[in-house]
Amino acid sequence: MLSAYAGFAASQLALMLAIGAILGFMGGMFGIGGGIIAIPFLVLAFGMEQALAQGTSLAMMVPILLLGWWRYSRHHPLDWRVSLPLGALAALATLLVARYATGLHPAALRTVFAVFLLLLALRMLSQQRAAATLPVAGPARMQRGWLPLVGLLGGACMGLLGVGGGLVATPVFTGLFGLRQTEAQSLSLALVTPCSVVALLTYGSAGHVQWAVGLPMAAGGMLTVTAGVALAHRLPERSVKRAFAAMILVTALWLLLKACL
Repeated sequence: MLSAYAGFAASQLALMLAIGAILGFMGGMFGIGGGIIAIPFLVLAFGMEQALAQGTSLAMMVPILLLGWWRYSRHHPLDWRVSLPLGALAALATLLVARYATGLHPAALRTVFAVFLLLLALRMLSQQRAAATLPVAGPARMQRGWLPLVGLLGGACMGLLGVGGGLVATPVFTGLFGLRQTEAQSLSLALVTPCSVVALLTYGSAGHVQWAVGLPMAAGGMLTVTAGVALAHRLPERSVKRAFAAMILVTALWLLLKACL
């Protein structure tokens, strides 16, 4: 493992630590692993192919997600009768789809990733209302017994894109099941964390992980994820939702502009 760092200068390691710290803070605040930002960065700044960027970001995300999940669970203890089936179904979907994704052409995988972000951002923005009319938690339109089935969709996104499980699950948990934003983010982490471990193992076995980049980013993220979680619980819920939507929109526009250029 140490030989992997032979070609890395101290300045490069410091850069990876700093980037990981930023992504870790954002991951803690929004209940995600930071890969939604890390993957485009690795593609644009390091010239990685899409599958390699997704696998490398998973090396960063797994420890950040584990810590973030633990921190969120202290504020929102989970019902294991819901979280265990949720995580199991999500991990199974991740395993099946990740095996398919590692064989896709890089350009096709990158296009799918960009379109996914754009559609997600547009959907989230279309659901935004005036601040005065936003409720603290939406009315539940589905029984919570159906919550584990969300794991199938979230796990498939994790397997295909290396990210997206929480980005898909969190709006579903708040919009269809009436969960509060921070409660939904806690449950999303119960979905995404086992998925990320399965996806990392699958991408790693296919040779699509650059550990020398992913591990320093993970170390930096571990230092700041707790602060992000703490801030998420101090901010008004409407502010967290708007910041979450804005982050996805900026990332989607970034990728779209790069594709046009």
